[in-house]
Amino acid sequence: MGVPNTFGNATTAIPLTQLDANFNTPATIGNTTVGLGNTVTSLGNVTLANPIITGANNGSYANVTITTIQEPANVTATAANSTVNFDILSNVVQYFTSNAAGNWTVNFRGNATTTFNNAVPNNTSISATLMTTQGGTPYYNSAITIDGNSVTPKWQGGTAPTSGNASGVDSYTYVIIKTGSNAYTAFASQTQFK
Repeated sequence: MGVPNTFGNATTAIPLTQLDANFNTPATIGNTTVGLGNTVTSLGNVTLANPIITGANNGSYANVTITTIQEPANVTATAANSTVNFDILSNVVQYFTSNAAGNWTVNFRGNATTTFNNAVPNNTSISATLMTTQGGTPYYNSAITIDGNSVTPKWQGGTAPTSGNASGVDSYTYVIIKTGSNAYTAFASQTQFK
């Protein structure tokens, strides 16, 4: 056993070789063990909340490779009608597997207790997809709101849909860019799948 070092009043640097072995107890991050002085190039089974990924090129995304992206989806055996709340903090894909029962307004929000405005920073975009099953009488997304406030999107092709497509699945894709507090530019498209 060696003579203990006094860290609190140390006046000179203490070489790592003099540190007690217990000081180098490895930490586990996800399913990877990391020890003092080790270099780790990959971590597994880690959940990051609100990560910001930057590359080596002045904050751009250069040198960043993402091999797999999985997006949370809400698959529900209900029908789109009236107002469909799209909670972007829970999922970015909603799929209604029962036949649409009427035209609907899609309302984007963070979730039941968080507004879209508070969930999304300025100069940020979100992409979302809403898919609805259609029966013999089709219906369509007739309006878009964000936090209950009407937004007029720019529709692909220049014209908002005025009907759904019978006996298939209509997919609506939305890109919403938050340009300021409660200020948005929205883009939307409708695609038919049979």
